[in-house]
Amino acid sequence: MGYGERRAGYWRGRYKIEDGKYGTVADTTGTVVKFATKREAKQAADEEEAKVRRGSWRDPSLGQETFGEYASRWYDDQDLAASTMQNYRRHIEEHLLPTFEEKALAAILRRDVDAWEKSERAAYAASSVKTWRSTLHLVFEDAIDEGLITANPAARRRGRGKRAGRSRDRGPEKVITDALGILLIAERAALLSGRDEEFVAVVHKGYTGMRWAEIVGLETEFVRRGSVRVEWQLYELDNGEFVRCPPKDDSYRTIDTMDWLSALVADHVARTKPQPCPCHGRTYVYRGLGRARTGGHHGAKLVDVARHAGVSTGTVSNVLNHPDRVREETRIRVELAVAELGFIRNAPASSDPAAHWRRNGFATWLFRPAADGWYPRKAPQDARPVPIVGEPWPGIPVRGRNSQGRADACWLPIAKGLTPHGLRHTHRTVMEDLGTEKVLMDERMGHLDGSVSARYAHVTSGMRRRLMLGLTEQWEASLDARRAMSPRSPVAALDRLLSARVAS
Repeated sequence: MGYGERRAGYWRGRYKIEDGKYGTVADTTGTVVKFATKREAKQAADEEEAKVRRGSWRDPSLGQETFGEYASRWYDDQDLAASTMQNYRRHIEEHLLPTFEEKALAAILRRDVDAWEKSERAAYAASSVKTWRSTLHLVFEDAIDEGLITANPAARRRGRGKRAGRSRDRGPEKVITDALGILLIAERAALLSGRDEEFVAVVHKGYTGMRWAEIVGLETEFVRRGSVRVEWQLYELDNGEFVRCPPKDDSYRTIDTMDWLSALVADHVARTKPQPCPCHGRTYVYRGLGRARTGGHHGAKLVDVARHAGVSTGTVSNVLNHPDRVREETRIRVELAVAELGFIRNAPASSDPAAHWRRNGFATWLFRPAADGWYPRKAPQDARPVPIVGEPWPGIPVRGRNSQGRADACWLPIAKGLTPHGLRHTHRTVMEDLGTEKVLMDERMGHLDGSVSARYAHVTSGMRRRLMLGLTEQWEASLDARRAMSPRSPVAALDRLLSARVAS
């Protein structure tokens, strides 16, 4: 039986846990409950001892570990792909710790999580906040499995509270384009880069539905006549490192390619004669456009500062550009690392070309301006139209000092808001429009259909032949439409294709 124990000015309840071990009545935060009378203390102690006998008693000291301490331990226990580990670290460091770091696990309530989400939604896209809450939910689920807490405060309750309809977490509609849009964007991307590489790559991506990392990581040995084999991808980490890893969800596959596409890619490889990259020693079909920072500047890089300070590169960037978003302790640690390593912002780059495209650089400075007709905002400059000299059509981008003053035209949007990943959505939509069988679409996209009906459906040569014919007809129609706009192109690869259409 439990009993009341006299303390200075109050009574506390004591109960037997096991032979030789006694517990003290405490609240959910682990704080000892102070009773005014011995009777009240004994009643509470009896209730706790009854829980022990029923097997439902829980140690009140559990869950007093802070979220920051547990999250650090939780992260260290994970053994996942480098890309997933990077994302988890970014979510925790930049979005969860600023609010929950000092709170005890058991003290974090549902209303705390809801208030955090509301504040995040005021500054970030709903889709991003949803992802961060999913990470928070996962951390709490593992804490439950360890017996540290009994309920998940990040779990969503269905059908409770104010209903805002399905649109509450709905992101913007994914922008897609058509065959002519793919061709025109590819041409513009090549004009922006000053080489044919981007033309071939955009067309290749638009007509195969390959993921960005799969295109970047496409090795020459996997390009064959009539097909492309997806065996690897190059995933870019925050520190700038490219990790050669299996495709997402182990979606190894062989993608059929039309004769014209196989010839386009083979001609590109023959002309460029790619060499093994210095980072992996592999020969890739496509090369980067940016400049490697290895020649003129030999000082520390952003990743060196991040490694020295023990934070992510995103945190270092926030310290340099938005210090008010970073906790003072972290900011001081990063600034000390900057001083110790002699990091120089905006240091000049060398003349050596980079081995691989950077995801952000490709999308920001090549693909989006080609699709939108506008350069993005980049301090101190606002978003602005791509300045061009109108002849020869479709115009040559003007660069350098007073480029706006030297230009005589600008591009109109082709598919405003289209992203490189939008080409993957485009390819799937085109296949739907052509009436392609679902089993072939799933194979081509690298999707897995776990339904029973999918186990009895198989790809046939007839399915493949009809899809290749349909995609070829769309390609030839886009070339004819492009030639009707202007019979020549400043992009050599496209100019040869347009000339061939005349000959045929």
